[in-house]
Amino acid sequence: MELLEVRDLSFAEQGIQVIQPLSFMQRQGQKLALVGESGAGKSTLLQLITGLVQPSTGEIRVVGNRVRGPEVALVPGHPGVAYLSQKSDLPKFLRVEQVLGYASKRPARETHSLYKLCRIDHLLQRRTDQLSGGEQQRVALARLLLGQPQLLLLDEPFSNLDRVHKRQMQAIVEEVVVRLGVTCLLVSHEATDVLGWADELLVLRRGRLVQQGSPERVYQEPVDEYTAALLGDYHLLTGANRLALAPNIAGPGALLVRPEQLQLGAVEAGKPLGTVRAVRFLGSYYELEVKVAAMLVRARASQPRFAVGEHVSVQVAASAKWLLQEPE
Repeated sequence: MELLEVRDLSFAEQGIQVIQPLSFMQRQGQKLALVGESGAGKSTLLQLITGLVQPSTGEIRVVGNRVRGPEVALVPGHPGVAYLSQKSDLPKFLRVEQVLGYASKRPARETHSLYKLCRIDHLLQRRTDQLSGGEQQRVALARLLLGQPQLLLLDEPFSNLDRVHKRQMQAIVEEVVVRLGVTCLLVSHEATDVLGWADELLVLRRGRLVQQGSPERVYQEPVDEYTAALLGDYHLLTGANRLALAPNIAGPGALLVRPEQLQLGAVEAGKPLGTVRAVRFLGSYYELEVKVAAMLVRARASQPRFAVGEHVSVQVAASAKWLLQEPE
């Protein structure tokens, strides 16, 4: 069942096209992530879907009902759609339990389990102005969930969080989908935060939808260099560099190689020769910087098999892909 339908949606402001015409759908229960650089139009798109901003063209439907913008609706917003912005906007000087009590549409027996899910059950007696940023965000999320939304829009929920609190928030979002059955559309400028969460990614650039697909597909086969950079480190091999590093892989244009697709080994005849320039320990893997011909490349390894100054052979894995669009 299609929960969200966006058709030919666009938005212009003061003569500037913020959102180019775009269309997509989201099934009930599908975890959808919208990624793009800062200023790509991600937050604006969420505000359009919520009904807080009036679109220039197109329409949005939630469970078949058209979302009406502020020029049409007397009260901004759409029933069944909850929007968690980057600012919690909690009332000041009230206790958390007061803020939540005013918002609740759930039976009393459900509220405590919801507070535990959001990791705020120990904060109920605290005032909102006594909470940390991460705590305010979790309280704001709980307040929205008390309204029993069908669609939850999350605007950069992991930004400005340290690693511990980011992992905690990621776990909460997972549980919201599984335990409460709420469908989520999540925005992030850090695509690596959503690669393991999303069922599907939408990539936005300058208000234009440039790619849509599974996280695996978008990571391994980005349509352009912009998309490749959003999802992780990469090398683009062209011309002499491509011939030096991947002489046995034929094809047009630029070859996209992720660090894990560079395989290092003992010096071997017929394979490109490189010199290790640096070895860095990065926790779960080692990063090796290797000079091959006129190019510095980064490869990953589980163990530091080679030392700085050592000669190695370099092989590009067959899984490397050609970019569909040439670099600008």
